[in-house]
Amino acid sequence: MNGFLNESNFLMVEEGFTTRDLLENLLGELCQESQQQAVFVADLGDIVKKHLCFLKALPRVKPYFPVKCNGTEGVLRLLAELGAGFACANKAEITRVQGIGVPPDRIFYSSPCKQVAHLRYAATHGVRLMAFDNEVELSKVARSHPRARMLLGINADSIPAAHPSLSFGTTLESCGHLLQTAKDQAVEVVGISFHLGSRGLEPQAWAQAVATAQLVFDMGTELGHHMHLLDIGGGFPATEDTRAPLEEIAAGINSALDLYFPEGSGVEIIARPGRYYVTSAFTLAVSITALEEIPVEQPGSDGRCDSRGCPLSLSLFPDVSPVSLSPPEPSPPSLPEEEPCPEQPWHSCSLRGPRGPGEDPSIAEGLQLPQLHVGDWLIFGDMGAYSTPTASLLTAG
Repeated sequence: MNGFLNESNFLMVEEGFTTRDLLENLLGELCQESQQQAVFVADLGDIVKKHLCFLKALPRVKPYFPVKCNGTEGVLRLLAELGAGFACANKAEITRVQGIGVPPDRIFYSSPCKQVAHLRYAATHGVRLMAFDNEVELSKVARSHPRARMLLGINADSIPAAHPSLSFGTTLESCGHLLQTAKDQAVEVVGISFHLGSRGLEPQAWAQAVATAQLVFDMGTELGHHMHLLDIGGGFPATEDTRAPLEEIAAGINSALDLYFPEGSGVEIIARPGRYYVTSAFTLAVSITALEEIPVEQPGSDGRCDSRGCPLSLSLFPDVSPVSLSPPEPSPPSLPEEEPCPEQPWHSCSLRGPRGPGEDPSIAEGLQLPQLHVGDWLIFGDMGAYSTPTASLLTAG
């Protein structure tokens, strides 16, 4: 090991022992101890498998994990141990990854809108790689971090034709001006960055984006910039049931890279897979701390229930904030020791978290669940991305 990960960061389990098995045991212990707090369990082995699949599918691409996607220390240490880089959005995230020993040359300050104080922090801590997409950012960098190595962000949604958009990234028409402005202000531009997001599941979108990036590379080279780095962003499938598997998307990316940035061109390729790495690795268990039955009027109904519904709406109140479960895709709810009887009536339920000042406690509406009680547990899979796991149990199989 390289010193990023140690045994205190995870729990080893026997082969074949699943996250569900671990939760069953753990929830049984919590019930005996009368502790009903929410529990995250992370399968680090799942992240390792995702990493190996990524390297196999995209051998020319180095992953930079977006810290904002999941800042759990065990996840960051594991990915650092595996050799990944990190995309940080602010000073706090830079501090977090440097705090576990990640060197500055493996950190990408990826936010296109940076506070001056954060820029100065990056400068004093050796973080040079960062992104921009407008003149204001260039001016800030020129004043506060003159040794920065910049990637010009282009708007993937404007490829191949520009249209008004609120997303970050400049249009193709503006690239020449920004590259010239960078040259005038002695800001070093080393490459191009784009982020497809949800369009990443469209194979043709990658080809269009890479082709446009190559055009901007040529613009930068003509102006005297040493263009040698391409960031293809994120948008990789997070789960196996997506309409385009990683292998299919990777085939399109590899073809585009071979066409526009072939091996031997001297161009380094990086990406920012976030949801891909951690979504399926985390499972969340929440206990029901309050329950309310609300009569629902059904015109023309005689008030009797069938096996799939009942004129009642149940409001469940788990001890987890709404942001942690948005949007939830619960697996069939389970109890610590037994499964609900499939013959019992199911009910239309609303799931709510604690209400804070000015917050909507609603998490999900219209869930079909069996009769539940205070103290029962609900288990949610695929909870690793953009959730808030303040307390996680990390396992490695």
